[in-house]
Amino acid sequence: MAGARGKQAEEAIVANLNEAEAGEHEEKDEEKGGHSIFSVKSILWHGGSVYDAWFSCASNQVAQVLLTLPYSFSQMGMLSGIILQIFYGVLGSWTAYLISVLYIEYRNRKEKENVSFKNHVIQWFEVLDGLLGPYWKAVGLAFNCTFLLFGSVIQLIACASNIYYINDKLDKRTWTYIFGACCATTVFIPSFHNYRIWSFLGLGMTTYTAWYLTIASIVHGQVEGVTHHGPTKLVLYFTGATNILYTFGGHAVTVEIMHAMWKPQKFKSIYLLATLFVFTLTIPSATAVYWAFGDQLLNHSNAFSLLPRSGWRDVAVILMLIHQFITFGFACTPLYFVWEKVLGMHDTKSICLRAVCRLPVVVPIWFLAIIFPFFGPINSAVGSLLVSFTVYIIPALAHMLTYKSASARQNAAEKPPFFLPSWTAIYAVNTFIVIWVFVVGFGLGGWASMTNFIKQVDTFGLFAKCYQCPPSPSLKHH
Repeated sequence: MAGARGKQAEEAIVANLNEAEAGEHEEKDEEKGGHSIFSVKSILWHGGSVYDAWFSCASNQVAQVLLTLPYSFSQMGMLSGIILQIFYGVLGSWTAYLISVLYIEYRNRKEKENVSFKNHVIQWFEVLDGLLGPYWKAVGLAFNCTFLLFGSVIQLIACASNIYYINDKLDKRTWTYIFGACCATTVFIPSFHNYRIWSFLGLGMTTYTAWYLTIASIVHGQVEGVTHHGPTKLVLYFTGATNILYTFGGHAVTVEIMHAMWKPQKFKSIYLLATLFVFTLTIPSATAVYWAFGDQLLNHSNAFSLLPRSGWRDVAVILMLIHQFITFGFACTPLYFVWEKVLGMHDTKSICLRAVCRLPVVVPIWFLAIIFPFFGPINSAVGSLLVSFTVYIIPALAHMLTYKSASARQNAAEKPPFFLPSWTAIYAVNTFIVIWVFVVGFGLGGWASMTNFIKQVDTFGLFAKCYQCPPSPSLKHH
């Protein structure tokens, strides 16, 4: 009875806090929108519903990686590509669920201590610090920030890679300079509350691009003499596998998206629902492009490069450019928060002052995108070395350690889910994830992706001016 009363009290605290937060936001919207909750600003700018979280997860999960999945299929074969997409999609959804449970646990404990989170965005490293101590905070902060840094780098590289297929008068490195300046404007977007319209538009853009790739490949038909030899080498197989691991490891911003919700406890199944929708984009498009072009994709990591120029393709390229700008903001916003907290500016209400403080974060991203312009291979390297720990291993280990004692399990803010009601079963699943991802994702994947990455450096060099660009007519003649 005492345990039941304790749980009811915890739920009441969460409910009251969420209602208070929702009330605050609604009051602000009423004041600013002429006493109308449904003001234009509220509809376009200030989101915190379950639907906003779903759009944010789905939009953030699949961006430029949509263009590299056919490349992965050529490395590992169609069957393996489809199976591993489903496998890592389910694994990613489970670890996103674990992160959401740990967030609610952390928030519950802090609420009992009367800690206020007004004007403060909770982040993953703070959850680890509150539940497991400073060492876990340091590990979480290091992996999360490095992953988000390189995630932003990849979006910038993708922008330059894509625009080149519309305008090749400038090389990809010059386009990287230009888009670096454009993406720097994300410093003016305060938090994930303000991505409502962007998340909605972003998902529409990737949906168009995915179905363009699918239909255009089918209409184009198979190229003459097409071959589908994959997999031919272990190094290629595991490079492709880690790109898929990277694809479904986009939940490094889960905590920030949850914190932007009016009722974070409703997040638990959102990532799975987002992943199921993403399957309808990634599997048909990668399958169709690989069917049409086969082994040619081994030397073309961007699917746009093999499809003929058309108005439909140009629209897809432009939409992906806009979406990559949005995804850059998604990846960078948590880094902005961390940097603000370092400078002691996180509670500042002035958007312009915060924007100025955030600008130094963009500079190393810009620089790294110019050093390593290897669109495709860099995804696999980031997947194996960073994503494997950030969004698979660390959440599984943190969950096991948080609830290792009988009292912690008894007083848990969130009990085991209905489809896995036993704590023993949860520990078994988490142990499998830790071992599998460490051995296959980090071990074999790290070896394969770094071997491939080093090969790109040897072939094209650092600061490559135009990675995988076709030779100019004068060079062809020569």
